[in-house]
Amino acid sequence: MSRKYKFGEKQGAYFVSFATVYWIDIFTRDEYFSAITDSLDYCRKNKGMQIYAYCIMPSHVHLIFRSSLNDPSGLIRDFKGFTARKMLKLISENPQESRKEWLLWMFKHAGKSNSNVQNMQFWQQNNQPVEIWSLKVFEQKLNYIHDNPVETGFVTDAIDWKYSSARNYGNDDNTILEIDIN
Repeated sequence: MSRKYKFGEKQGAYFVSFATVYWIDIFTRDEYFSAITDSLDYCRKNKGMQIYAYCIMPSHVHLIFRSSLNDPSGLIRDFKGFTARKMLKLISENPQESRKEWLLWMFKHAGKSNSNVQNMQFWQQNNQPVEIWSLKVFEQKLNYIHDNPVETGFVTDAIDWKYSSARNYGNDDNTILEIDIN
Protein backbone atom coordinates (compact mmCIF):
# COMPACT_ATOMS: atom_id res chain seq x y z
CA MET A 1 0.00 0.00 0.00
CA SER A 2 1.37 3.39 -0.96
CA ARG A 3 2.25 5.97 1.67
CA LYS A 4 -0.44 8.11 0.09
CA TYR A 5 -3.10 5.63 1.23
CA LYS A 6 -2.62 5.17 4.96
CA PHE A 7 -5.04 5.23 7.85
CA GLY A 8 -3.98 8.38 9.70
CA GLU A 9 -6.34 9.02 12.60
CA LYS A 10 -6.82 5.62 14.25
CA GLN A 11 -10.06 6.68 15.97
CA GLY A 12 -11.62 8.16 12.83
CA ALA A 13 -14.21 6.88 10.42
CA TYR A 14 -13.04 5.99 6.92
CA PHE A 15 -14.35 5.41 3.44
CA VAL A 16 -12.54 2.49 1.80
CA SER A 17 -12.92 0.64 -1.46
CA PHE A 18 -11.21 -2.57 -2.38
CA ALA A 19 -11.50 -4.63 -5.52
CA THR A 20 -10.78 -8.14 -6.68
CA VAL A 21 -7.60 -8.63 -8.68
CA TYR A 22 -8.04 -7.57 -12.30
CA TRP A 23 -11.49 -6.24 -11.28
CA ILE A 24 -12.91 -9.73 -11.86
CA ASP A 25 -16.67 -9.93 -11.34
CA ILE A 26 -16.87 -12.49 -8.54
CA PHE A 27 -19.91 -11.46 -6.56
CA THR A 28 -22.46 -12.93 -8.92
CA ARG A 29 -23.95 -15.62 -6.67
CA ASP A 30 -25.80 -15.27 -3.38
CA GLU A 31 -23.31 -17.49 -1.53
CA TYR A 32 -20.44 -15.22 -2.60
CA PHE A 33 -22.28 -12.08 -1.47
CA SER A 34 -23.17 -13.86 1.78
CA ALA A 35 -19.52 -14.64 2.49
CA ILE A 36 -18.84 -10.90 2.50
CA THR A 37 -21.94 -9.85 4.45
CA ASP A 38 -21.43 -12.64 7.01
CA SER A 39 -17.83 -11.53 7.48
CA LEU A 40 -18.84 -7.90 7.87
CA ASP A 41 -21.46 -8.94 10.41
CA TYR A 42 -18.86 -10.97 12.33
CA CYS A 43 -16.44 -8.03 12.35
CA ARG A 44 -19.23 -5.76 13.55
CA LYS A 45 -20.23 -8.09 16.39
CA ASN A 46 -16.79 -9.40 17.41
CA LYS A 47 -13.98 -7.18 16.12
CA GLY A 48 -15.14 -3.65 16.88
CA MET A 49 -16.10 -2.66 13.34
CA GLN A 50 -18.73 0.05 13.26
CA ILE A 51 -20.33 0.04 9.81
CA TYR A 52 -22.00 3.24 8.64
CA ALA A 53 -22.45 2.31 4.98
CA TYR A 54 -21.60 -0.46 2.55
CA CYS A 55 -22.17 -1.61 -0.99
CA ILE A 56 -20.99 -4.87 -2.50
CA MET A 57 -20.63 -4.71 -6.27
CA PRO A 58 -19.66 -7.61 -8.55
CA SER A 59 -15.94 -6.74 -8.44
CA HIS A 60 -15.50 -4.49 -5.43
CA VAL A 61 -16.69 -3.41 -1.99
CA HIS A 62 -17.26 0.08 -0.57
CA LEU A 63 -17.43 0.76 3.17
CA ILE A 64 -17.70 3.62 5.58
CA PHE A 65 -16.52 2.23 8.88
CA ARG A 66 -14.71 2.93 12.10
CA SER A 67 -12.62 0.64 14.30
CA SER A 68 -13.71 0.99 17.93
CA LEU A 69 -10.40 -0.72 18.80
CA ASN A 70 -8.47 2.07 17.02
CA ASP A 71 -6.93 -0.29 14.44
CA PRO A 72 -8.65 0.37 11.11
CA SER A 73 -5.70 -0.95 9.10
CA GLY A 74 -5.55 -4.23 11.03
CA LEU A 75 -9.30 -4.64 10.84
CA ILE A 76 -9.39 -4.27 7.05
CA ARG A 77 -6.26 -6.45 6.66
CA ASP A 78 -7.86 -9.25 8.70
CA PHE A 79 -11.21 -8.89 6.92
CA LYS A 80 -9.60 -9.06 3.48
CA GLY A 81 -7.38 -11.99 4.46
CA PHE A 82 -10.27 -14.02 5.87
CA THR A 83 -12.64 -13.26 3.00
CA ALA A 84 -9.96 -14.03 0.41
CA ARG A 85 -9.44 -17.51 1.88
CA LYS A 86 -13.20 -18.01 2.22
CA MET A 87 -13.93 -16.92 -1.35
CA LEU A 88 -11.16 -19.07 -2.84
CA LYS A 89 -12.55 -22.09 -0.97
CA LEU A 90 -16.14 -21.35 -2.04
CA ILE A 91 -15.11 -20.99 -5.68
CA SER A 92 -12.94 -24.11 -5.73
CA GLU A 93 -15.65 -26.24 -4.05
CA ASN A 94 -18.60 -24.92 -6.04
CA PRO A 95 -19.69 -27.49 -8.64
CA GLN A 96 -21.98 -24.86 -10.21
CA GLU A 97 -19.14 -22.40 -10.85
CA SER A 98 -18.70 -22.49 -14.63
CA ARG A 99 -15.67 -20.17 -14.49
CA LYS A 100 -13.88 -22.11 -11.73
CA GLU A 101 -10.73 -23.11 -13.65
CA TRP A 102 -10.32 -19.66 -15.18
CA LEU A 103 -10.92 -17.86 -11.88
CA LEU A 104 -8.45 -20.00 -9.96
CA TRP A 105 -5.89 -19.55 -12.75
CA MET A 106 -6.33 -15.76 -12.60
CA PHE A 107 -5.92 -15.70 -8.79
CA LYS A 108 -2.83 -17.88 -9.06
CA HIS A 109 -1.42 -15.64 -11.80
CA ALA A 110 -2.03 -12.55 -9.64
CA GLY A 111 -0.32 -14.28 -6.71
CA LYS A 112 2.76 -15.09 -8.79
CA SER A 113 3.02 -11.44 -9.80
CA ASN A 114 3.08 -10.28 -6.17
CA SER A 115 6.04 -11.01 -3.92
CA ASN A 116 3.84 -10.50 -0.82
CA VAL A 117 1.59 -13.43 -1.75
CA GLN A 118 2.48 -17.09 -1.29
CA ASN A 119 -0.02 -18.70 -3.65
CA MET A 120 -3.22 -17.00 -4.83
CA GLN A 121 -4.28 -13.39 -4.56
CA PHE A 122 -7.98 -12.52 -4.39
CA TRP A 123 -8.09 -8.82 -3.44
CA GLN A 124 -6.01 -5.99 -4.82
CA GLN A 125 -3.72 -4.75 -2.07
CA ASN A 126 -4.78 -1.12 -1.86
CA ASN A 127 -7.77 0.18 0.11
CA GLN A 128 -7.42 3.90 -0.57
CA PRO A 129 -8.79 5.05 2.80
CA VAL A 130 -10.33 8.50 2.94
CA GLU A 131 -10.88 9.91 6.41
CA ILE A 132 -14.42 11.12 7.08
CA TRP A 133 -13.59 14.41 8.76
CA SER A 134 -16.87 16.27 8.23
CA LEU A 135 -20.57 15.71 7.66
CA LYS A 136 -20.14 16.98 4.10
CA VAL A 137 -17.48 14.33 3.35
CA PHE A 138 -19.66 11.65 4.97
CA GLU A 139 -22.67 12.60 2.85
CA GLN A 140 -20.54 12.74 -0.31
CA LYS A 141 -19.12 9.25 0.27
CA LEU A 142 -22.50 7.86 1.39
CA ASN A 143 -24.13 9.11 -1.81
CA TYR A 144 -21.26 7.73 -3.89
CA ILE A 145 -21.62 4.30 -2.25
CA HIS A 146 -25.39 4.15 -2.62
CA ASP A 147 -25.40 5.52 -6.17
CA ASN A 148 -22.78 3.02 -7.41
CA PRO A 149 -25.28 0.32 -8.52
CA VAL A 150 -27.47 3.02 -10.10
CA GLU A 151 -24.56 4.57 -12.02
CA THR A 152 -23.53 1.10 -13.20
CA GLY A 153 -27.03 0.46 -14.50
CA PHE A 154 -27.87 -2.50 -12.28
CA VAL A 155 -30.86 -0.74 -10.69
CA THR A 156 -32.80 2.49 -11.22
CA ASP A 157 -33.18 3.24 -7.50
CA ALA A 158 -30.39 2.70 -4.95
CA ILE A 159 -32.75 1.05 -2.47
CA ASP A 160 -33.31 -1.77 -4.98
CA TRP A 161 -29.69 -3.02 -4.74
CA LYS A 162 -29.91 -5.89 -2.26
CA TYR A 163 -26.27 -5.63 -1.12
CA SER A 164 -26.23 -2.00 -0.05
CA SER A 165 -26.94 0.00 3.07
CA ALA A 166 -29.26 2.21 1.00
CA ARG A 167 -31.97 -0.13 2.27
CA ASN A 168 -30.98 0.55 5.88
CA TYR A 169 -31.15 4.30 5.33
CA GLY A 170 -34.44 3.92 3.45
CA ASN A 171 -35.98 1.99 6.37
CA ASP A 172 -36.51 -1.04 4.14
CA ASP A 173 -37.40 -4.14 6.17
CA ASN A 174 -35.40 -6.36 3.79
CA THR A 175 -31.91 -5.33 4.86
CA ILE A 176 -29.26 -8.04 4.87
CA LEU A 177 -26.74 -6.44 7.22
CA GLU A 178 -27.28 -4.35 10.31
CA ILE A 179 -25.33 -1.10 10.35
CA ASP A 180 -24.53 1.57 12.92
CA ILE A 181 -26.66 4.49 11.77
CA ASN A 182 -26.82 6.25 15.15
